[in-house]
Amino acid sequence: MMVRRWILGWATLVCIPVAAQAADVPLRPDQAAFRGLYQEMVETDTSITTGSCTALADKVDARLRAAGFGDRDITRFAVADHPKEGGLVAILPGTSRTLKPILLLGHLDVVAAKREDWTRDPYKLIEENGYFYGRGTADMKAMDAIWVDMLIRFKTEGYRPRRTLKLALTCGEETSWAFNGAKWLAENRRDLIDAAFALNEGGGGRTDGQGTVKEMRIHVGEKAAVNYRVEATNVGGHSSAPVRDNAIYELADALARIRDFEFPLMLNDTTRAFFSKLGAARDDDVGRAMRAIVADPGNKAAEAVLNRDKSYHSTLRTTCVATLIDGGHANNALPQRAGANINCRIFPGVSAEEVRVALEKAIADPRMTVTQTDDRGPLAKSPPLTKEIVAPAAALVARYYPDVPLVPVMSTGATDGIFLEAVGIPSYGPPGLYGDPDGNGTHGLNERALVKAVYTGRDFLTDLVKAYAAK
Repeated sequence: MMVRRWILGWATLVCIPVAAQAADVPLRPDQAAFRGLYQEMVETDTSITTGSCTALADKVDARLRAAGFGDRDITRFAVADHPKEGGLVAILPGTSRTLKPILLLGHLDVVAAKREDWTRDPYKLIEENGYFYGRGTADMKAMDAIWVDMLIRFKTEGYRPRRTLKLALTCGEETSWAFNGAKWLAENRRDLIDAAFALNEGGGGRTDGQGTVKEMRIHVGEKAAVNYRVEATNVGGHSSAPVRDNAIYELADALARIRDFEFPLMLNDTTRAFFSKLGAARDDDVGRAMRAIVADPGNKAAEAVLNRDKSYHSTLRTTCVATLIDGGHANNALPQRAGANINCRIFPGVSAEEVRVALEKAIADPRMTVTQTDDRGPLAKSPPLTKEIVAPAAALVARYYPDVPLVPVMSTGATDGIFLEAVGIPSYGPPGLYGDPDGNGTHGLNERALVKAVYTGRDFLTDLVKAYAAK
């Protein structure tokens, strides 16, 4: 109840608007320096196929040293069998010997991009019509550049926060089979990244598609990504004498049952706050359903309304979906094997084995096997939704974006924060940056970031880190 009271009180904060960067306003010298850093990061290919995180870490290392960071402040890391997937940790000491540090986390790697598919060169930063175009402009080199630029400015300006600031730039977030730097640090150098909490990707705002910010979000927890293989096997035979006992048909029946299976509705502190806050701001059927589901999670009518929106549906439960399929071995033979990959996004606190058993029961066919093939990380743990974390962010949202609600969200995707939370470092995605409702081409073609969002987000996140570091 205490958490709920202060969440509902955010809207009463005094608002002082701050102007965003206009396209026709010349850049300040500090903004021009930041833009140069951002450009260098975007134009350094860090995809797993053709790029190198280590090469970009080298460039960041050089910039930090030029600003006055030395060997005691910078730690490089990599493993021998993944030489291109290295990263770095940089430390700006604080004045307090008792306050725990803040960790600024960012992944350097990006999803691969093919030049022939893009309108513009994906590995060039191109500013056009109010957007920065290029792979990584949104995910997540804008925030990476903000973190690096922030430490450089603090160092050169002589600013000493009370809390020590740590920056960890890692590789491997965008793939499940690469060297994951955040995982490695959590498991091997926990001391190096030890912090009261981490600030990571996952937060930010959304516009109405016309440039007006309508909502700001703070990322508090996420689902776990786990893959399973559903498989049917059979002795097969000649296709000229078909029988009903067919591995492909059995797989098809199993997939239909998975399609129709619904995991039970679940809520936690973050999603309750999410639906409470959004519901209070909407006077329509969806808003009423949001308020109703918080008051009574068993309200089937409210659940049905929210399930119409795929993002709300996913926020309310574990979800599983077929993503890959294979089967058979010859055009003129009955299949001896047929299988499919089932990708699940598991609600925090639910184990991978519980989900596997639920899939098995939903299929209800002893001829089928369900096996876990991989996972992206440990059991998801939601960090606490505390006033100490949310109140400073809410105050800045009210100042930078008057009348825009700040909403806590649980990510239905995945970030490297899951590795930090597994070793006791809560991870949060702060507000500040924002994008369009279509996702700005993240992981797709012609990725872009709003120019105003990048510059304003830089100022916002600087103020937010200072606010956190002062207490």
